Amino acid sequence: MSRTQITKCEAEVMDVVWDRESVTVNDVVEAIDRDLAYTTVMTTMRILEEKGIVRRGQKEGRAYTYSAAVTREEVRHGMIHELTDRLFGGSVQSLVLSLLNSEEVSPEDIAAVKQAAAKAERGR
Repeated sequence: MSRTQITKCEAEVMDVVWDRESVTVNDVVEAIDRDLAYTTVMTTMRILEEKGIVRRGQKEGRAYTYSAAVTREEVRHGMIHELTDRLFGGSVQSLVLSLLNSEEVSPEDIAAVKQAAAKAERGR
């Protein structure tokens, strides 16, 4: 699969799609916590369909249903790779060190990273 990039608005829409098996545009409009026009969500769904992130399904009344064509994890993976390539010259080490050096990292975060790193090391 190619690296899938989504915008903030597309991510909001996809959170609804991933949380449900099948949605209509109206379902998404009602589920999102901010005011988004029906036409905005409909356009976003069309873009997501063109990107291969959602697939259009059956028609229910006058509205089509949509379901996820890729997992949340596939999108995250693609976006992390793109971020790593774009901002850190492809260096995962630089990305991780940058994250660890940020002020938002808690001691719990560092402990979780250490545990994940140890697990990854044992698995190789």
